[in-house]
Order: sequence, then structure tokens, then C-alpha cells
Amino acid sequence: MNAPAPPLPIRAMIAPVTPLQQNCTIVWCAKTNKAAIIDPGGEVPKLMEALEKQGLTLEKIWITHGHLDHAGGTAALKALTGVPIEGPHPDDQFWIDDIGASGAKWGMPEAQSFTPDRWLKDGDRVSLGETEFEVIHCPGHTPGHVVFFHRQARFAQVGDVLFQGSIGRTDFPRGNYKDLIDAITGKLWPLGDDVRFVPGHGPMSTFGQERKTNPFVADDVLADP
Repeated sequence: MNAPAPPLPIRAMIAPVTPLQQNCTIVWCAKTNKAAIIDPGGEVPKLMEALEKQGLTLEKIWITHGHLDHAGGTAALKALTGVPIEGPHPDDQFWIDDIGASGAKWGMPEAQSFTPDRWLKDGDRVSLGETEFEVIHCPGHTPGHVVFFHRQARFAQVGDVLFQGSIGRTDFPRGNYKDLIDAITGKLWPLGDDVRFVPGHGPMSTFGQERKTNPFVADDVLADP
């Protein structure tokens, strides 16, 4: 008889925010209930209510990339809680600097730029309670995009790098299609087909499922003719 699997060190929930319904993710250390909010695009009161309902203590704000819809609520959340902001990679500084102007343009006047307490680079680790996530730099959608990966839990928050059935846009300033494909196939696929991921928009999937069915990065799509 097989022994029961040990409990996972982290838990997570998706909290879609703003009319765009982008995926803000709340992850927490199962042992301490210390939480990080990943990509607070807006609706900060809704996020704080979600934390309270789960009995969580906010410890970190993590940012995958500097686009308004994923980072627009960061400054307000920082002002309210005082917790440190970690990420993205410094190559997304110009996107963060543009958040205020973008917010005014798109009817989100509360969205403001911010300065991360810690910029992240490939290979960094970020702690949360008594556990930690690996940081993977995955440029292409934006030059400074990072992914947060928990190896033991087989879980990743990939922002706008990869979606169920699609990939991130690369037609924004300093986007690069080849960089994005290289990041997905060279950095994400080696993590394992069993890794479940939360994308920046839409439903969860696994790397294995996308390798089979994604029309942009499936193995047979990218295979040499």
C-alpha cells in the first residue's frame, strides 16, 4: 500500500480583477499562511477581502511584467500594506514608468508607476513564509518578463508568456517573437510536462498539454520539416 503523498507546501487561488478579468494570483505558504499577491492589476479592496477570507497575511507583492493590466494596482497595494514589491526584471522599467499614462488613457486613474523593492533576474529565488519560488526570466512578450515557479508543488505563474492554446503577444514595444518561443521551449518545457500553470488570462493548463495541443508551441508544430 502506497503511503499518502505529503501535503503541498503552497496553496494558490486565482482572483480575476478589472473588467479585463486578468488573473491575479494569491499564493501562500501552507505552514505559515504568509501570502504573496502576483500581478495585482487593480481592484485592491477585492484582493484584500480575499486575503481576509482565507485568513492570510500579505508578505510580498510579486510582478511578472510591467503592463498596466498586471501591475496597475501595485502602487495602491504597496501604499495600503507596506509590503515589499519583488519583480519584474529591470528591462521592464519603461513599462512601469508608463503605467500612470496608460491608466489615464484606459480609465484607470488610480493606476500609478512604482519602484520595486527588488528587481529580479534569471535564477533568483523569492521567499514566502517557509517556502520559496524560483525566478525564470522569460522575455518576448515584454523584455523583463519573469515567471515564478515552485518546483516541489509543480506549479508556475507564467503571466503573459503562455496561455491555454496560445502565447503572449509580441507586437508591443520591445516584444520579440523568437525570444518568446525560445523562453517557452528552452526554459519552461524542461521544468516538466506535469507542471500546472496559471496564465495571465484564461484557464489553467499544464506544460504537457500545451506541448501536445498549443498551435504555436506544440512539439509537432515546432518540429523541423
